[in-house]
Amino acid sequence: MNPLARPRSNACQPARAWRLLLAAAAFMVALGLSTGARSAAPEPPPPTPAAAPAAPAPAEATLKVFNRDIVTFRATALGLSPTDRARRAEHRIAEQLALPGPHRVTQLDSPIGMLVQIDGKSSFFVTTDDTDLLNPEPLANLSGRTVQALVDAIDATREGRRTEAILRASAVAVAATAAMLVLFWLYLRARLAIEGWLVRVTHRHAERLRVSGVALIQRERLVAVVHGVLVMMHGLLSLLLVYGWASLVLAQFPYTRVWGDKLNGHLIGLVTGIAGSIVDAVPGLVTAVLIFFLTRFAVRLLDGFFDRVQAGQVRLGWLAHDVVAPTRRIAKGALWLFALAMAYPYLPGSHTEAFKGLSVLVGLMISIGSSNLIGHAGSGLILTYARVFRQGEFVRIGDHEGTVTELGVFATRLRTGMGEEVTLSNSVVLGAVTKNYSRTVKGVGFILDTTVTIGYDTPWRQVHELLAQAALRTPGVLVDPAPQVFQTALSDFYPEYRLVCQAVPSAPVPRAQVLSTLHANIQDLFNEHGVQIMSPHYLGDPAEAKVVPKGRWFTPPARGPQE
Repeated sequence: MNPLARPRSNACQPARAWRLLLAAAAFMVALGLSTGARSAAPEPPPPTPAAAPAAPAPAEATLKVFNRDIVTFRATALGLSPTDRARRAEHRIAEQLALPGPHRVTQLDSPIGMLVQIDGKSSFFVTTDDTDLLNPEPLANLSGRTVQALVDAIDATREGRRTEAILRASAVAVAATAAMLVLFWLYLRARLAIEGWLVRVTHRHAERLRVSGVALIQRERLVAVVHGVLVMMHGLLSLLLVYGWASLVLAQFPYTRVWGDKLNGHLIGLVTGIAGSIVDAVPGLVTAVLIFFLTRFAVRLLDGFFDRVQAGQVRLGWLAHDVVAPTRRIAKGALWLFALAMAYPYLPGSHTEAFKGLSVLVGLMISIGSSNLIGHAGSGLILTYARVFRQGEFVRIGDHEGTVTELGVFATRLRTGMGEEVTLSNSVVLGAVTKNYSRTVKGVGFILDTTVTIGYDTPWRQVHELLAQAALRTPGVLVDPAPQVFQTALSDFYPEYRLVCQAVPSAPVPRAQVLSTLHANIQDLFNEHGVQIMSPHYLGDPAEAKVVPKGRWFTPPARGPQE
């Protein structure tokens, strides 16, 4: 072996060891960095589990024994639903009651609730969750009522197995049926007797209800009404009788006694409720009646005041005499409406939903269907208080002319000179042009006016005088104020003359008749003086004047004044 080789070998070993140490340190550093990086990185959050859907509440089930409600199961217990618990309890109780024994009912505390036993053997259990959530109560109260209901049901089963009890109940049912049939027969006989008596009284008194030989009430109609009322009362009494019979018979038998008690309870509750409602409504009804009596007293005072105004004993500058009557009606209507609004909350049933719904329905019908009606009424108020015309005045409204016979709330009536009566709605009257021929006259009467056209070759002064004389010849036309003639237009072929005068006939002669007489007199006077009423579109003078000679005024079949 070469001696020089050993020292070389020993010198290389420390260098190799240092290299190994450096490599291990670098590995540890790298491992630490990677571990720190992993620990510094945030861990992802665990996935959120999906919310489980809420389980539906179990359906309630009522335990019945011998047609009687014992307890209502509302919760699931020991894996059994309320329906399964009720079914198992019914089977268990039936098996226990079929066995001989005193059937004594007891209750025992248990970890799951209150255990109900019959003769020391378990029948069913009641838990705290079986109490009503809307009316919570301790479990002891619920179990106590359950035990008492089960005891009553077991007693009823014992009674139902006794022959004497069944026979006694059957005898009572037969007696009640016989009594009901007898009462039906008595009801029928009494109804026929009362109906015959009322028919005789109706016939006797109906003969007296006559005005000028005309019967106010037809006997056949009255007899039919009396018969209908008696039949309705008989049916109501019969229904009550059958109801009472059914409740009495059902209450005799143990199994159906619950139904009879329910019928009796329902009838008693109904009567008690009606009586209680009547008693509760008495104070409000008294208040409403008092309000109406006070309103009636106020209306009487108002009538007395307006009577004095109409008689002239009281003078009001703001109230004309011709609007006293409508003002009286409006004031009385406002008083009664105010009284109704005040008494409405005190009327029986005004706070019920049915009454409120009916009020809304009636209000909706009135608001939809009475828009035109309210428009006519508003127009009538405007016409009344604006005093456009009054009753008895002669007016022209649009194309209609006549004497005002009535100015109502919704319509105005005119009597024309042709014997017609025209009815116009107040909204139409308010929207039309109205001419009043009676407003500016002196005293009672009306204005007459008419228009004629005469050629330019006739002196206008002559035309004026002829028209004035024709007016004075007409009966009823006043001398004072004197008739007046106006030239209203100078047209292309003729002037237009308008005669205006006032007529106050001594007799109630229609304006149309007076105007007709005036037109006849105008024709006579113009014919007497040879003045043509022709007014042509001028083309040339005719060969002869277009007048009627006086000798031809009464050409047959016309008759003269002395014939």
